[in-house]
This record gives sequence, structure tokens and C-alpha cells, in this order.
Amino acid sequence: MPVSLPPALELSLDLLCCPTCRTRHLHPERGALRCPVGHTFDIARPGYAGLLTGTRATSGDDAAMVQARDRFLSTGTYAPIRKVGAGLAADAASEQATVVDVGCGTGYYLAGVLDQLPGARGLGLDTSVRALRLAARAHDRAAAVAWDVFRPFPLADGVADVVLDVFAPRNPAEFRRVLRPTGRLIVVRPTARHLAELRGRLPAMVTIDPAKEKRLHRVLDPFFEAAITEQVEYPATLTRLDALNLVAMTPSARHVSRTDLNDEGFLPDQVTVSVLATAYQPR
Repeated sequence: MPVSLPPALELSLDLLCCPTCRTRHLHPERGALRCPVGHTFDIARPGYAGLLTGTRATSGDDAAMVQARDRFLSTGTYAPIRKVGAGLAADAASEQATVVDVGCGTGYYLAGVLDQLPGARGLGLDTSVRALRLAARAHDRAAAVAWDVFRPFPLADGVADVVLDVFAPRNPAEFRRVLRPTGRLIVVRPTARHLAELRGRLPAMVTIDPAKEKRLHRVLDPFFEAAITEQVEYPATLTRLDALNLVAMTPSARHVSRTDLNDEGFLPDQVTVSVLATAYQPR
């Protein structure tokens, strides 16, 4: 039985173009999206569109990582991060905005933005089909599409009022292409103090490159200039399960040994959450 077209995806069809031939106007047909040339892309039963074809640069977050992320985010520990990202978006866009979340994961941050913009629509891009299953249900105005963010996006030029990038890979040229001239790019990334207590006890965790901030500005500078930056930093109390989920939801989970995680005294009960959130305007 063909999958019906989710309402949020129907709302976003005018944003999309065929990733194979770049033709606009994908249309639904028997549980799939088809371009005028005839290229066809499945709509998965959970509600996301599978536009990604060929060899993937990455398979994205696996099932265990996605489940851990969903459990951790549901505790509200990162709610202040979601709030500041949503606030920057709301300050820069109208209530009827189009918001594209690149590397959307489970859709947690995109849903926060849409809650602040009652008439807005959202579209999340991610390569992890496991995360997209949740992203497609994260908000009734959020659609989800399987896509590798390092490739040219399956989006028309200048369709987005906000591009959101939270703890995700970046593609500055594509960010600039899909944004309207009056649009905003919002980038949220960790500082060197982020989860320092956890990384101090688990040396195998992925470290934060001290040159990361300079590198970010170097790659964005040809396309964007910073309009406003907000720092979000606060102590977060963790249960043991919270700490385990926090490790398990990141790529660090592949490097940390089970012995370390099973050590009752090894995981901290409080960590520093520290991020920078910047709204950039196109040059």
C-alpha cells in the first residue's frame, strides 16, 4: 500500500528540486516523489523523503546513538540551547518563515524554532534514517529529508529565511545559496569548556579543537558576516543514566570503553554546558 504524503512534506514541496537533474517541482505519485523528468524518490513509512542516492559520505547516527540522543534531550538539559537558537531565529524572521535545519538529527532544535514562529514551516536534512524517523514526527510543521549535507542541497535557490546548524557539519556555499538575501544562518557550536568534566574523565572522548572557532570564521567569512553572538553556559546536574546517554549520543561512544562506562565513580554528576550561538547575515 503506497505511503500517503505527510502534510508537512506537502507544505515543503515547493522548496525541493530533484537531486539528480535539479529540476524543480517534485510531485507526489503513489507513495513517492517524482520530478518532471521522471526521477523517483521514495517516501518512507515514518514520513521522511529519501532523496539521497548513490554512495553516502557517512551513514549518520546509528540506532543506539539516536535513541540515546532522544532520551537525553527529553530531560530538558539542553533546553537553554534550544531556546537561544529559537530566539535568534524568531528575531530574524517573520512568523511565516521557512526554516531549514541542516544536520537536523531528531528535529529537537527545529521544533523549538517552529514553536516560536507559529506560521513557519520547517525542513530538516540529515543522512541518518534512524534520526529522520523521529525528525519527521518532531513537529506538525516540520518535514524531513534524507540528505548528505556535504553535497549540493536538493533545494532551490533563495528559499530559506533561516538556516539552522546546531552541532552539525557545515556547507557554507550551500547555506548562502539557499538563503534569501535577507535571511539568517544560525550556527550553534561548543566552546572548549563544553562538557569539560566529562571529557576530563573519559580521555577517549572526541576533543574540541582549540582552533575550531578560527576555522569556523575562516570558512564562513567569504559568504557571511556575524550579526550577533550569544554565549550559553550553565552547570547541568546529571543522573548516571543522563551521563551515559550523553556519551552514547555522540561519536565518542565508538571510542569509550564499556569498562570506563561501568565504573560507578567515573562519570561526573555535573557538567558545564557551554556553547556559542551566532546569527550570520549573507554578504
